[in-house]
Amino acid sequence: MRGVIANCPACAGPVEFKISSALVTVCEFCRTVVARGDRRLEDYGKVAAIVQTDSPLELGLRGKYKGKRFDLVGRVQFQHQAGGVWDEWYAAFSNGKWGWLAESQGQFHLTFERNVAEDSKLPSLDELEVGNSYSLGKAGELKVAEIGSTRPLGAEGELPFALHPNEQHTYADLAGAGGAFGTFDFSTSPPTVYLGERVTLDDLGLAEAVSHREATHISGMQVNCPNCGGALDLVAPDKTQRVACPFCASLLSADRGKLEYLKTLQQGKSHPVIPLGTVGTLFDVEYTVIGYVRRSVTFDMKYYWSEYLLYNPKIGFRWLIHSDRHWSFAEPISIGEVSDHGTSLSSGGRTFKLFQRATATVEYVLGEFYWKVEVGEQVYARDFIAPPHMITLERSMPDPRDDDAQKRAAEEINVTRATYLTSEAVEQAFGVENLGKGWTPAPNQPNPVDGGVFALWGLFALLLLVLDFVFLSGVVKPKVDQGIFFWSLVFVSVVPIGALIYRFSFETSRWKDSEFNPYATSE
Repeated sequence: MRGVIANCPACAGPVEFKISSALVTVCEFCRTVVARGDRRLEDYGKVAAIVQTDSPLELGLRGKYKGKRFDLVGRVQFQHQAGGVWDEWYAAFSNGKWGWLAESQGQFHLTFERNVAEDSKLPSLDELEVGNSYSLGKAGELKVAEIGSTRPLGAEGELPFALHPNEQHTYADLAGAGGAFGTFDFSTSPPTVYLGERVTLDDLGLAEAVSHREATHISGMQVNCPNCGGALDLVAPDKTQRVACPFCASLLSADRGKLEYLKTLQQGKSHPVIPLGTVGTLFDVEYTVIGYVRRSVTFDMKYYWSEYLLYNPKIGFRWLIHSDRHWSFAEPISIGEVSDHGTSLSSGGRTFKLFQRATATVEYVLGEFYWKVEVGEQVYARDFIAPPHMITLERSMPDPRDDDAQKRAAEEINVTRATYLTSEAVEQAFGVENLGKGWTPAPNQPNPVDGGVFALWGLFALLLLVLDFVFLSGVVKPKVDQGIFFWSLVFVSVVPIGALIYRFSFETSRWKDSEFNPYATSE
């Protein structure tokens, strides 16, 4: 493919359009976004330099997707309105098409611009509703996971669209079953639609190429609190948006490791039982504890629990949840992996029952976080259980200080799946002691009495029947003694009956505070 070389309109340095269908390129010398005009190149303004991240990708990599070869020729870093930066790579395919490869928290989504059929009735921004499903022709139905706004920060290489530095635009991300993914870009009217799927480096034919170069690990850095001067160790400085100083309780804004004082927080009455900075291994993955959040819900009184933010540079962020001396490991999943039926939902072939719904409030924070966390921040949460798992749907609540447009561009549903952990497992993983055990069942704690007890009882009853009717009647007595059989059956039934009572007691105790208690008697 023959390239076009010209001079940058800002610095006169040489710029090259290697891809004939590229609309803009970023000058390597002055970072000006240079666009093709009718007669001459146009200056769209300057972008910031690309922030180094833990991405395993780089410009120039060549891959193959569904038999079509491509080159990574462009990259833009976008900033979310709630903080946080993600990379979007642009793949030029050998057949002339472009692919948009979004990378965020260790996951990749490859999409292509699509013309959606008119009968799909593409909704406007005002008509969109987070959590609702929309039919998108051959792509099927996708659910809206987020309505947000973003702006480009840095860029490099060649791009298939007209990039205007710092121009904010609104988008909606959608997800469907089997990893299906889509985006509505409302910077155009009607919105531009991108459809595709969640992919791996293997799917892209990049795994081998990436294995020859380790992902650039952004090592931690030590900075000083601008309020008290205390030394703070940032584990993920390229992703951190908020830092809560443990020395003076200052909430700090973080921008690429540069800290700015926001306000002083009220000292928390609770403290993490797993110290920040602790490294532990769960499910064969090593995590560092980088943040601590105390949250609450209010019913007749306030109920509190703690959440520990875990970080691994290759897979991103996970959570360790601590409530009433019970522990769970939580990871994000796509909204497309769940089907919400109101009082139940299905996911992965299992049915989850609605256990609780409430407004959750942030009470106290400590450490570093990948979003702009605030004390008083609220989400509307619903918990569904199928022990040992719990799926939580958290819907963002608008900030009353925002105008209608800002509120509209900040709607999101986050879905997490939590798996129950024993205290012993957490102690072993993070090298802590004396975590204790809960006195009452946790919502997703497995019932200690499983079906094996009753299967064993059935086997004993069958053996007793054979012994009584076959062996005793045929060898010892010519006639079966019904009394012996009855009392023998009673004897072997003591354990399963006791287990059944305990199992029922465990479940009634689990559900006693739930407004959806299936064991509650109507008055």
